[in-house]
Amino acid sequence: MYLKIKSLTENLNIVRAQVSDAAQQFGFDEESVNKIALSVDEACTNIIKHSYNYSPNNDIEIATAAKNSRFEVIIIHQGSSFDPKSIKLPNLREHLTQYRRGGLGMYLIRSLMDETARAHAILF
Repeated sequence: MYLKIKSLTENLNIVRAQVSDAAQQFGFDEESVNKIALSVDEACTNIIKHSYNYSPNNDIEIATAAKNSRFEVIIIHQGSSFDPKSIKLPNLREHLTQYRRGGLGMYLIRSLMDETARAHAILF
């Protein structure tokens, strides 16, 4: 699957549908399909917000690849980059008690994909 979208949050429903379909065709169960789609949605949202600063005229490319027993999602953009390892895990208790919105994207992506990888014995 290959998809190229403009950097608008309203395009994320297309991304979720396409990624879900590809993951389903690969053989993932419904729960794993949902976790994969949510993680890709969150990654694209972060690109739109943080890499492109909500500028709607930029492109995001999403591709899935199924090789042997591996399912890969590749996301390409031309915006600002960062090192995902530099994002520290949030203190969830503090985050929730302060009623903060946002700031959990990388945590969600890591958690959901780690769970999916363990459930399917996939190495990332």
